[in-house]
Amino acid sequence: DALEEIRLTGQLIGLAVYNAVILDIHLPPAMYKKLLGVPVTRDDLCDVDPALHHGLMQLLRLSEEELEFLDRNFEVEYDNVGELRTFELIPNGAHTPLTIANRELFIDKYAEFVFDKSCEKQFLAFKSGFDRICGPSYVRFMRPREIELLVCGCSDLDFAALEGSTIYDGGYTKTTKVIQYFWQVVSEFTDHLKRKLLFFATSSDRVPIGGLSKLHFVIAKNGGDSDRLPTSHTCFNVLLLPEYSTIDKLRERLLTAIHNSEGFGMI
Repeated sequence: DALEEIRLTGQLIGLAVYNAVILDIHLPPAMYKKLLGVPVTRDDLCDVDPALHHGLMQLLRLSEEELEFLDRNFEVEYDNVGELRTFELIPNGAHTPLTIANRELFIDKYAEFVFDKSCEKQFLAFKSGFDRICGPSYVRFMRPREIELLVCGCSDLDFAALEGSTIYDGGYTKTTKVIQYFWQVVSEFTDHLKRKLLFFATSSDRVPIGGLSKLHFVIAKNGGDSDRLPTSHTCFNVLLLPEYSTIDKLRERLLTAIHNSEGFGMI
C-alpha cells in the first residue's frame, strides 16, 4: 500500500546515507530536521509551500478590523482523498476567532499542523524505513544539513576546484594545449551544461560532499586529432579525450557527446 511504499523510500534514503551514494532526490530541509528530532518552525514552511508561508506572514501585518473581516477561526480545512475535512488547531478551535492577540499562536499551530498532524502516518512510515538502515546511533551526531549533503550532494558547481584536482593520463598534462582548450570551453558552460558533463563523465550530476575538489576525475588521452567524440569510463570517472587541433572542434565534439549520450553508449 501507500505507507509501505513510503517506508521503502525511507529505506532507500537510508541506504544512500549509509553507503555515501548521492541521489537526485530533493527533500525539504524540514524533513531532515524531523528525522533528527530537531524542531521545525514557521520559517521552514517557506521551503515547503512559499505561498502558504507568505500568506501566514501577511497576517502579522493586518489590523484588528482586517482580521475580524477575515472571520477566521483556529481550524484548517484540508483535502483527504477527495473528502474535505476540518482540523482544529487548538481545543475548541472552531469557536476561537483569530485576533491580533493570538495570531502568533495561530501561525505556529498552522505550521505544526502542516509538518506534524497532516502527515503523521506518512512520516512515521518514512522514518521507520530510514531508521532500519541508519538507526539513531548512526546519525545522532549529524546535523540536518549534513544528512542532506549525504543524500543529494553539494550544489556548488566549482569547476575551478575540479580543474585543480583533475588527474591527467596517457601523455596529457595541465599544460597540454587540448587540456587548456577543454577548461576554457567548460568555463563558458552554463550550470545545466556542467551538470550534463558531470553526468557524461561520472554517471552522476551531483557534487560530492566537500565539493568538486573531492571528485576523483581523470582526463586521459584517446588518440590524436580526429573526428571521434569524447567518451568516458563512468565507473572510474575517466573522460577519454582525443587531442583535437582547435578549440572550436573540441567544443563541437564535446557538446555533441554530452547532448547525445544515453545509458552506456551513444544515441
